[in-house]
Amino acid sequence: MTETSNSMAPAGIDWTLAPPTIIAQFETAAKRLETPCGNGKLVWRRWGKRHPGRLPLVLLHGGSGSWTHWIKVIPDLAGVTEVWAPDLPGLGDSAMPNAPYTPASAGQVVADGIRKLFPSGAQVHLVAFSFGAHVGTFAAAYLGKHLATFTICGSAALGLPHNRLDFERERSTMSVAESAVVHRTNLARLMFFDPTRIDELAVYIQAANIRRARFKSRPFAGTNEIPATLPHVTAPLRAIWGTKDVLATPSVEARYDILRRHHPELQTRTIDDAGHWAQYEQPQAFAQAVLELTGLL
Repeated sequence: MTETSNSMAPAGIDWTLAPPTIIAQFETAAKRLETPCGNGKLVWRRWGKRHPGRLPLVLLHGGSGSWTHWIKVIPDLAGVTEVWAPDLPGLGDSAMPNAPYTPASAGQVVADGIRKLFPSGAQVHLVAFSFGAHVGTFAAAYLGKHLATFTICGSAALGLPHNRLDFERERSTMSVAESAVVHRTNLARLMFFDPTRIDELAVYIQAANIRRARFKSRPFAGTNEIPATLPHVTAPLRAIWGTKDVLATPSVEARYDILRRHHPELQTRTIDDAGHWAQYEQPQAFAQAVLELTGLL
């Protein structure tokens, strides 16, 4: 394990600043750490401080994403406890895992990283979004009692039908403005309920993440690997969904019902007026839900 810099809770963020400036402020506030991943490294960022009686939060982002999927909720969460956010294998700054390139292999890398960063069986809360929940379910099964809770947010791979969306493609011949239109359109189709909330930061994050994505997660979305793996997860299960998540077919409650089959202790929070990327569209409500479900309030 290697690490650089000091960490603190980023506070007082001016969200009207240029996106690169906003992201640079988070990078400056973070402590960057690395654990093994394939032939390279899994890159982690940490914000906030450990408090007595408050276990750390580990946040796993979605497909074709990076830690920036959590950018809007990191300040609120890091004001309460230590927050860790890796770039998943083959995404963001992290290397590809060893073959085969599957959620299970990615989950093993994440679990191994957590064991290195939190030795001697220290517990953490794992919160995982979309494809990160697929990876996180395998990681949770590998980690066992190392987890205090496991929270699934807006995931596919539940064995339920889901909307198959067509996405616009960015081409190398496009201007910056034309590329921005592509990413804004795709955000409106998948990630947001209200397209008027798609700001310059969201478009910038989407563009940067897509261009760095090497791990192809979409082929795994139609599987039932999450419910098939949940019997091996011993941590108490939690779930958060946006009420208007376009992928929540046939309903959010149907998704909760799947999760309850092997985890009847499931506790849930449904975020009103939010789509798939609920932690960006309704960050305060989402952060509140995380803190309540993990007992950090």
